[in-house]
Amino acid sequence: MKSKQIQWSKIELKAYILLLCANSDSKERKKELRVIKAKVDKETFDRIYAEFSKDDEDTSLEKIEASIAQHEYTHMELMSLRQEVTEVFLADKKLKSSERYLDRLLDNILY
Repeated sequence: MKSKQIQWSKIELKAYILLLCANSDSKERKKELRVIKAKVDKETFDRIYAEFSKDDEDTSLEKIEASIAQHEYTHMELMSLRQEVTEVFLADKKLKSSERYLDRLLDNILY
């Protein structure tokens, strides 16, 4: 990874992952962003969104993988995160192929 080592909290990481999910089809919809904003505070959302906006997909996945390795997630925490990912994917009532693909990538990273 070209960027410096990141030190995100679990909440910041969750916001970043959910933003990647919302952007999986290259369009962040208002419904998807509302779901994310309901799960993290405004300051965290704004800060992570600014960082996310500068990253391409490969950089995003690298950052997520590096940050996941820094935290010890319980099985219940991972299940909760997966549910939130699904909630963002289904915010527009459709599960697109790009979302299914990202879902599989996240499974590989998270587990």
